[in-house]
Amino acid sequence: MDKLLDYEGLVYSIINKYSKRFDRDDLYQVGMIGLINAYKHYDKNQNTKFSSFAYYYILGEVNKYIRNSSSLKVSDQIIKLKSRILKAKEVMTQKLGREPSNLELSLYLDVEEELINQALLSDEVKEIEDNDIFHYDETSPDVLDLKEELSKLEEDEKKIIYARYYNELTQSETSNLLGISQTQVSRCENKILQKLRTNL
Repeated sequence: MDKLLDYEGLVYSIINKYSKRFDRDDLYQVGMIGLINAYKHYDKNQNTKFSSFAYYYILGEVNKYIRNSSSLKVSDQIIKLKSRILKAKEVMTQKLGREPSNLELSLYLDVEEELINQALLSDEVKEIEDNDIFHYDETSPDVLDLKEELSKLEEDEKKIIYARYYNELTQSETSNLLGISQTQVSRCENKILQKLRTNL
């Protein structure tokens, strides 16, 4: 546990942007759960820094906490904001020739990006349930085959799969996290899933 405390700074760097809207102590506890889970699943042979690997676990736990907390606070204001976002998306997509990022929507509507994220969360639908990949019988031949195929993925592909199906991030959150468009996330994800289906 002492070794994990060396990475407290990483936990704080992730929770700081949410601490104005959510309880800081709760966020810290949730972040530490993510850090511990990362430590349990970390494989030194994957040539990935532990801090990079842990980042996704911590962020995933924080996002789950935020989603669960936010689901209890859905208000008329959020519903109205979603309507404004959809209209803004149409206008900006025509002007930009592509779908705007959440940050661009935030600037356009003069609304905090975090509120944009919250408003859009309920519109996101996961294409595969978590149980399909990460909640499984470790000794099942099918699971072992899947784990082998996952290990063969490119580093960028692994990041998308871990973000989407382990950390439960939406496509929008994944695009913001990885610095690519939501359309790219969707295309890459579909391509990865097709590759897995073909090889299994």
